[in-house]
Amino acid sequence: MKRLSFVRPFAHVLSAAGFVLAFLCAPHLRAQPQTASAPPAFEVASVRVAVGPNGVRGGCHGIDSHYSPRESTAAPPLGRCVITDGRLSHLIGVAYGVPMNRIKDAPDWVIAGSERFTVQAKAEDPATATEQQLLGMLQTLLFDRFKLRFHRENKDLPGFALVVGKKRPKLTEAQGDEVTTSFGAAFKPLPGQPVSLTARKYSMPLLAGLLSQIGPGPIVDQTNLAGDYDFNLAWDESTGPSLVTALQEQLGLRLEPQKVPVSFFMFESAQRPAEN
Repeated sequence: MKRLSFVRPFAHVLSAAGFVLAFLCAPHLRAQPQTASAPPAFEVASVRVAVGPNGVRGGCHGIDSHYSPRESTAAPPLGRCVITDGRLSHLIGVAYGVPMNRIKDAPDWVIAGSERFTVQAKAEDPATATEQQLLGMLQTLLFDRFKLRFHRENKDLPGFALVVGKKRPKLTEAQGDEVTTSFGAAFKPLPGQPVSLTARKYSMPLLAGLLSQIGPGPIVDQTNLAGDYDFNLAWDESTGPSLVTALQEQLGLRLEPQKVPVSFFMFESAQRPAEN
């Protein structure tokens, strides 16, 4: 799922902890599609109460999805969304690309309770469905089966702008066609532990989005760099260098404190689905 691939790296595949990222900044979007045509829907879909908890996993596999060798072992079949042992908040995270900490006003059974669900769904033509189309179908499923209703609100919060330093950035133009993210032997950074990031085919908005999840706060890209890059970045907030210092010394980038717009998923209502 995108990557449950950081915007790419973790939105189509979910970790056991449901590590999610994505950017949906339009305010006041509703759960239901707002078009005159019929909303996209799976050809067949099932929702079952999970026996777990075993940790959420799975995602949506479109023809344009890319998986690293490690991710590919857990990838759903082509043209399908398969999410196992996920709370409704995890399903929302996959379908709408929203981090867990930006889902607001949800009851306990949605955000942190023991109730989990397994979704197995297939597009009408698995050989042609894109990842975005599958995510649209998953949104329709949440609207129909969970009766999910929500809106979005933007708030200006203390954060940072990612900008180019005083000298030229130390970035190498991407050599490959696949976006990949690696933290070495760890699946994701652990709080208080050293971080070693290897990124391939990364845009600056993608880097800003990733650092928003593991860095000091929300970060927006203001570098005006339009390319995709390969780079390594290592930091350690306990012994140094800090992330701020590492960005300057290793990539030639800086974090400037400022207010940044943050989009929140404002939960309104939902129902537990009937199994099928």
